[in-house]
Amino acid sequence: MLSYQHAYHAGNLADLHKHALLAAALDYLTRKDKPLTYLETHAGRGLYDLDAPEALKTGEALSGIRRADAEGWLGAEHPLMRALTAIRALRGPLTYPGSPLIAGHFLRFGDRAHLAELHPAEHEALRRVAGFATIHHQDGFAMAQAVCPPEPRRGMLLIDPSYEVKADYAAIPRQIGLIARKWNVGVIALWYPILTDHRHMAMTAQLTSDFPDALLSEVAFAPARPGHSMVGSGMIVVNPPWSLSEEAARLEAMFRQHAL
Repeated sequence: MLSYQHAYHAGNLADLHKHALLAAALDYLTRKDKPLTYLETHAGRGLYDLDAPEALKTGEALSGIRRADAEGWLGAEHPLMRALTAIRALRGPLTYPGSPLIAGHFLRFGDRAHLAELHPAEHEALRRVAGFATIHHQDGFAMAQAVCPPEPRRGMLLIDPSYEVKADYAAIPRQIGLIARKWNVGVIALWYPILTDHRHMAMTAQLTSDFPDALLSEVAFAPARPGHSMVGSGMIVVNPPWSLSEEAARLEAMFRQHAL
């Protein structure tokens, strides 16, 4: 299924959680003077307009990143806010970068990136803004299985599916297990929505059993609008960078303070 369009949801509270952890991880990884590879299985279009009809229709960015910006939730020196400031200076004040461009902000000369996007229109849009990366028009898990272990071997993989198909929840632990066996030093991060029916719980139970040292970070927030079923955001990180657990704890406290 290829019906999901992140333009309706870009910059929501789930993006804030996911991208804050991503930026913190990459900020740490790029402090060491060794090259790395960044991979992403479901990259989307890479850049979103928060003043577009899609974003205005749902109001998710307004109650998400635009509110967090106005109220200073993260602070100007947070890695995500530094990335947003730099990207907005180039792309416009009402743009919001997806994870590919956030990652691109941190990557250095000698680092490599592989981004997969299957949706034709999203793939074409991504190709126009992510010239720093190799763009794959294919299933993201197939790309990850083919590329891993990457060169350079040090690096990070973000898995961020739309979960349009409920079977994704059952299939993902096996996919991550296969990738981790090929790439045992890779930082593997999985984002998932927390819905009112808690359908993620069997998946997270399996992954925390398979990877007992993985970081699990979950935040709760009020629905973006009446009847909206997403009430939280989660990330599991296999081989988490040092100090990411502290960042996760700070974010969880921030969401408890502001988002409920």
